[in-house]
Amino acid sequence: MSYTIRDVKVVPEGDGVDVKRLFPLNGFMNFDPFVLWDHFEVSPGRGFPDHPHRGFEAITYMFKGGMNHKDNLGNESFVTAGGAQRFTAGKGIVHSEMPSETGNSNGIQLWINLPGKLKQMPASYQQVNDDEFPVQVIPGGKVKVIVGEGSPLILNSQVSYMHICLEKQAEYNIRFDKNMRGILYLMEGELSLDSIELKHDKALFIEDQQSLHVISQAKSEFMLCLGLPHNEPIHQYGPFVD
Repeated sequence: MSYTIRDVKVVPEGDGVDVKRLFPLNGFMNFDPFVLWDHFEVSPGRGFPDHPHRGFEAITYMFKGGMNHKDNLGNESFVTAGGAQRFTAGKGIVHSEMPSETGNSNGIQLWINLPGKLKQMPASYQQVNDDEFPVQVIPGGKVKVIVGEGSPLILNSQVSYMHICLEKQAEYNIRFDKNMRGILYLMEGELSLDSIELKHDKALFIEDQQSLHVISQAKSEFMLCLGLPHNEPIHQYGPFVD
């Protein structure tokens, strides 16, 4: 069993955007199969103009505002709060992500490595709106499945990704394959996990574990992402992952 708590680091990205980054950072570049985790807040007139990608998949999940995606495949769409957009870069894609023209837009972008055998697959894009994701109501909270059972969002790696909200003193339990690695990222509140206390804007990295028992010490909101490692070297060069 292994737990590690990590802080976010604020770094510049795109055109005038500061993001809260878990990785890649000096000394902690990735967490196989995950390559990047950025929590962003973008104001109008800022964003992520045209830029290329290769070798991975990305999910942009929105908490508030909206994000317009436009790419060289001909896709153009606008995802709003509670929705997500997924692109599979494969052998290459050029896209932009620009925020709503009013108010700030807040969300998380997650990159998932593609296994070597899929690095040259054709690029693709998918949008899933808020009301298309399954939501499980539990005592004192709710669990929204972004990737996993019942969700229409499709990846090429074995991943579960959830948005979880708990009232104070509510509990959440989950079991999973012991070979999976996990990231629990707390945006709001305070959680207890066994003997660990987790505060907001911190993340718990999980290995060699097959269950979690979470208790909210205050009203809390967090993301839980689990993935099966590819056990292949990850070579990241800015927007490219080989």
